[in-house]
Amino acid sequence: MAVRKNQANLSAAERRAFIDALLTLKARGAYDKYVEVHDYFATNDLDDAERTGHSAPSFLPWHRKFLLDFERDLQTVNPSVTLPYWDWTVDRTTTSPMRPDFLGTTGRAGDSQVMDGPFAYSGGKWKIYLGTDERPFLRRDIGSTDMLPTAAQVESALSIAHYDEAPWNGRSVGGFRNVLEGWANRNTGPHNAVHRYIGGAMNSGKSPNDPVFWMHHCFIDKLWVEWQRRHPGSGYLPVTPVKDVVALNQPMKPWSERGERITPADMLDHTRFYTYE
Repeated sequence: MAVRKNQANLSAAERRAFIDALLTLKARGAYDKYVEVHDYFATNDLDDAERTGHSAPSFLPWHRKFLLDFERDLQTVNPSVTLPYWDWTVDRTTTSPMRPDFLGTTGRAGDSQVMDGPFAYSGGKWKIYLGTDERPFLRRDIGSTDMLPTAAQVESALSIAHYDEAPWNGRSVGGFRNVLEGWANRNTGPHNAVHRYIGGAMNSGKSPNDPVFWMHHCFIDKLWVEWQRRHPGSGYLPVTPVKDVVALNQPMKPWSERGERITPADMLDHTRFYTYE
């Protein structure tokens, strides 16, 4: 059983193995497929149209499957590698985990280019092919447009007893999913705030261009695990079909288009695939 660890607890060897696996997937051309898929859904998931990966109840199971697929690809490089998570309620400095010996720091003034770490363009191993423009380098602008969510904000989301509610989109006032995703309360919720806090690539549909994406979403997934633990009598909603929304036992794209029938129900029990330390 794979164990996903807090990035703060990784050994130097574990950090190196994770980075090497990322760089290998990038060199193989496999990494950018994830950027492309995520951007497609981030761009096309709309409040008043079909929505699957974002602004929808399936936000959490969709990303759980997305991360699981990516983790399995990493393990084709090194079977010992698992996705680490970044607990930004505790590790709140601009250099955790974004420091020179791990993911690299924030971007430089002027063009936000990340200049250090393994994903710096000057290193020749991390060219951005599917960016928001033609610039080929990874960009970050940490702390310029938002602040990291607090433990109190997370606790507020975790205390909500129901998973989601009509209209099942970014305008849903309550419900754990939308408060955690961040569209409720004037778009100030935890998931969205971290994307904006890091800025650059992370503040776009092409956010997987920045490897911190995986650590952030791993923690979002871990928070879903905690919500499930606290509210065992509250399940995924909606159960019955709703227009433009993925109900509990309906297949999710893009997997359904590939002949793999994956539903939110299939993703509810994370212990089938991994655990968290």
